[in-house]
Amino acid sequence: MHRRLVLLAPLALAGCGPLLPQQKYIPRINWPLAPQPPAQNADNPAGPVLLVRAIAAAPGLDQQGLQVLQPDGSLVVDYYNLWAASPADAVTQALLAWAQASGGFSAVISPGSRLNPVFILEGELTELLADIAAGRARCVVTLVLMKNNPGLDAGAVPLAQVRLVGSAPLRGATPAAQVQAQRAALAGVLNQAVALLGRYTG
Repeated sequence: MHRRLVLLAPLALAGCGPLLPQQKYIPRINWPLAPQPPAQNADNPAGPVLLVRAIAAAPGLDQQGLQVLQPDGSLVVDYYNLWAASPADAVTQALLAWAQASGGFSAVISPGSRLNPVFILEGELTELLADIAAGRARCVVTLVLMKNNPGLDAGAVPLAQVRLVGSAPLRGATPAAQVQAQRAALAGVLNQAVALLGRYTG
């Protein structure tokens, strides 16, 4: 009952003039999380086919709000500044783009393709945030690389499981600075992922 009265009070006073300050409108901004590959190489016709499965999101990373680790250890999820897509989906698309741009494969595919992959890459995004106290952004992705063996009952055979950590300096406290640093941290992870693929598939 009391809550309803408090909510309706501004309406009752509206005819009496601007007695209460108006709340400032804050627009919501969608930021793309899509670092560009450093080089765009042509596909290798003789290279293997790589299947990139959807990257899973660790608990809490299914939200699109920018995540900021405060100096007191609390984690704040921004309501007004969001990634344009789910971070795990963005990481999946970035892996596809960077693996294709590496030039080491004849094709880089998603689930549902009719092509038969030689290698399979999957994993989980476990951290993507701006750490205020450290003055850095961090991105952590765990990847599993497997070789496809259709003739075996066990299916794909694991080749490597790695935890890739990327970080970048945080140059400012604005959302734009946080976005730039987190993109750079993800780029560091993607560079390591391409190097991993080169070691096992080249």
